[in-house]
Amino acid sequence: MLDRPLVFLDLETTGATASFDRITEIGLIEVERGEFVREWSTLVNPEMRIPPFIESLTGISNDMVALAPTFAEVAQELKARIHGKLLIAHNARFDYGFLKAEFGRLETKYSSDLVCTVKLSRKLYPGHARHNLDSLMERHDIACDARHRALGDARVLWDLMQKWRAELGADALNAAAAAQLKSPTLPPGLSPLVLDELPETPGVYLFYGENDLPIYIGKSVNLRSRVLSHFSSDLRISKDMRIVQQVKRIDWKETAGELGALLEEARLVKKLLPTMNRQLRRNSDLCAFTWEPGKSKAPELVSAADVDFSDTTDVYGVFRTKRTALDTLRKLAHAFELCHIELGLEKGAGPCFAHQIKRCHGVCAGKESRVQHDLRLMEALCELKLQTWPFKGRIGVREAGAEHTELHVLDHWCYLGTVRSEQDLDTLSTRPAFDLDTYKILKRFLKDRHRGVEIVPFAA
Repeated sequence: MLDRPLVFLDLETTGATASFDRITEIGLIEVERGEFVREWSTLVNPEMRIPPFIESLTGISNDMVALAPTFAEVAQELKARIHGKLLIAHNARFDYGFLKAEFGRLETKYSSDLVCTVKLSRKLYPGHARHNLDSLMERHDIACDARHRALGDARVLWDLMQKWRAELGADALNAAAAAQLKSPTLPPGLSPLVLDELPETPGVYLFYGENDLPIYIGKSVNLRSRVLSHFSSDLRISKDMRIVQQVKRIDWKETAGELGALLEEARLVKKLLPTMNRQLRRNSDLCAFTWEPGKSKAPELVSAADVDFSDTTDVYGVFRTKRTALDTLRKLAHAFELCHIELGLEKGAGPCFAHQIKRCHGVCAGKESRVQHDLRLMEALCELKLQTWPFKGRIGVREAGAEHTELHVLDHWCYLGTVRSEQDLDTLSTRPAFDLDTYKILKRFLKDRHRGVEIVPFAA
């Protein structure tokens, strides 16, 4: 890395979203063969208002940029300064994303090799938990007289690199950078531009094959790293090998957080039926047992479509197939020594076969009362009991992400959809449809209650 021409870059912007916000200042340090060459900076008129919070953070006001050149006016000089050089930045995908967006508005192609100092720090100093710029400045005793200004922060990155080289040596620094620069081997049918476009945000990704048919859908809290992991040079997983052979196009949908990604993945798999997703595929044969102690003799196996999941008092288990449900009931009968005739697993007047081999207490032979049998049956079915919906009715789960907030609307373990705010609720379905995978996602989520989410109860 150190033998290459380098540019240490920092940008100040009007916000965090490259597709909407704009650059307000550019600062860079040019280095060749490990030696400082020159530095350059300019304010940039973003052609939009700078929010008060950003003004306060950076000290760059609307008045300061009013007479500054626009990005279009500095683009040619900037591109000449960074062309063919290794770009080094802190949270590098952020700065790179803004450069790509700004050059894209000018219909100008731009790409650079990229090294992130956050990732470098994590690699070089794995024993430390914090790797933000302020923490690194404190840890390595680096001063900055213009923090949150582009050139000031770019100087910090250059100082940081010199500290690391002095402490650890050039070989360690080069090895850590090389790990970032190693590009995955993309399938022949896939455009290399996808490497530049993939965001480092939560969301769902979709792989398409011949005739634009979906072959695989996945989710991640970091779309870029997860997608690229499918194309690593060391393909030990057979599914990844098949993906490499078939994928022709990649699409993705960003979400505010992990819950949104999980729900969207389950929804899209059932809608699009990709060939390589097995666990989340649509299943119209979902069924459940219903049983009322003292009223019904045997648990009744019914279609999940006929179950009112707003009241799960007498509902036990949800199964993908009838066979799985009956196999589960047989295992419970064996474990709790229940009567197969009473459970509807065996026909006849009795005694049942299990009683003959001393695996039934004999309710079918008059040796045990129905009450005693039902008490054991109740204990057995408790293992299948569906968790009661812990709210009075429909709720929203507000999940805040780095760039936007989403409101996931739920009703008795059913996912109705996601909106940006309460004003959009009337666009959603009002007919809940139970889905086993969604139930498992929500049950786990409500147990762990992830940080960064808020429960919003709606009127019943």
